[in-house]
Amino acid sequence: MDEWAKLKDEPVDGILEPDEDTFETPPCYEHFRFVADRKQSLLRVDKFLIDRMMNVSRNRIQLAAEANCILVNGIPVRSNYRIKPLDAVSIVMSYPRYETKILPEDIPLNIVYEDNDLLVVNKPAGLVVHPGHGNYTGTLVNALAYHLREDPLFDPSDPAVGLVHRIDKETSGLLVIAKKPAAKTHLGLQFFHKTTQRNYTALVWGVLKEDHGRIEGNIGRDPRDRLQMTVFPDGEQGKTAVTHYQTLERLGYVTLVECKLETGRTHQIRVHMKHLGHPVFNDARYGGDQILKGQTFSRYKQFVQHCFALCPRQALHAKTLGFVHPSTGKALFFESELPDDIRNLIAKWSHYIATN
Repeated sequence: MDEWAKLKDEPVDGILEPDEDTFETPPCYEHFRFVADRKQSLLRVDKFLIDRMMNVSRNRIQLAAEANCILVNGIPVRSNYRIKPLDAVSIVMSYPRYETKILPEDIPLNIVYEDNDLLVVNKPAGLVVHPGHGNYTGTLVNALAYHLREDPLFDPSDPAVGLVHRIDKETSGLLVIAKKPAAKTHLGLQFFHKTTQRNYTALVWGVLKEDHGRIEGNIGRDPRDRLQMTVFPDGEQGKTAVTHYQTLERLGYVTLVECKLETGRTHQIRVHMKHLGHPVFNDARYGGDQILKGQTFSRYKQFVQHCFALCPRQALHAKTLGFVHPSTGKALFFESELPDDIRNLIAKWSHYIATN
């Protein structure tokens, strides 16, 4: 692992607080432990640890010591403490150690804004946001761990910082990441209270009759297919979900729409558009990778197949993102251009309806 971020290597479910009505120090959890052998010569603890931990700098070890995270025989020590034979050296954190570690990886990031509190990135399609089953490396979080590897306050495995919201692997667009716990709390409350601005652009199957509309329906895990989400119209299952849409352009058998999220449920736009009868174009999980509208001629079928190849993922892009800066109180607004695959897809449909 790399640097200080690698010392603090696992996620925590919440901030550890003293028990109610007490002022006791929160418990610490041992992450690393080394015992000096009987012939150990006097050696500074920072050098002792550097010799035993891969890719960790002395500066990071010193920061850990200043934070009272390095114990010798159960007592916090400074980085200049000299190790003696049979000393037990531990590195402790305020949360338990987990099995999965987030490794920094040098993955290019399209950063559109960054300051001491946060950064906004424009995620490409195909990049998984967070490590999970089947995707433990090569994610946006791994890229952030590398980009912020010199920041002693940023731990990629600590949920008190990092991603404030997520978008799907094959969805492109804007995301905000918090560098500090206070920033994440502030931003998280904005998402919770629905005061952020999040608009998506999508190409969907069919011709929407209305120029604009509101889709409301609880979203939850589909009991028939646990990999999918579904709408429960009766409201007895799932979580409340509201999507507002506006028609931007009708392109024959498909429509370009803008979707504004009032809530942020898993796959919300994809599920709501399918529920409306207009799946997102080439959305394999929700049936958009089939020819749902149009002619039966082989020439048309060939055209649609070319469209699928031109944009080999769901045609969905997180285009705008607005929020209030957690420290300055200034309103920030970001807009991302449509990526080439969606722009080319729109152009191809525009040409098709103009020539047929």
